[in-house]
Amino acid sequence: MIIGLTGSIASGKSTVAKMLEEVGLPIVDADLVARIVVEPGTPTLEKISEVFGKEVLLENCELNREKLGEIIFHNPAKRVELNSIMHPAIRQEMLRQRDELTEAGEPHIVMDIPLLFESHLQHFVEKILVVSVTEENQLNRLMERNHLSKEEALARIATQLPLSEKEKGADAVIYNNRDLENTRTQLLAILKEWDII
Repeated sequence: MIIGLTGSIASGKSTVAKMLEEVGLPIVDADLVARIVVEPGTPTLEKISEVFGKEVLLENCELNREKLGEIIFHNPAKRVELNSIMHPAIRQEMLRQRDELTEAGEPHIVMDIPLLFESHLQHFVEKILVVSVTEENQLNRLMERNHLSKEEALARIATQLPLSEKEKGADAVIYNNRDLENTRTQLLAILKEWDII
């Protein structure tokens, strides 16, 4: 079974991903893949430097994330342009990793995709597991974790689909509002129900 794991910023998705790894499930992580596809010498990084200029590269030819971030942060058109370069490369590499794990005989694979719904990638997976929290918990955790003001945190949350919407598209939801043990108990119950453990 291919499981799509998703959530929203500060919902605790990474915590659940670690728990899935602990029970022995292989993870294809979209965030890690996004780093792999822009390593020095990759076609994706070359394309980014062509479009955005050499100033988005550091002296060692690595991507200058800070500089690129400054360019796209205040310019929606540039952000769209970057996404049009990045997203196909990320999808291709995620599918490559998924297929490699399948060929190696892995019966179950987790695809950890933060923007699963926003990027319309539901067709990549067979079951969708959403990690959710109350709006209040999400806001407080994000402010604390990233040292943001309430306004900054709300602005970041607003860039993603609301968790209530993601829950509607889920095959199962983990409510990550209490302690880790409670979250783990919910996860294990779902995996048993899906005949994965």
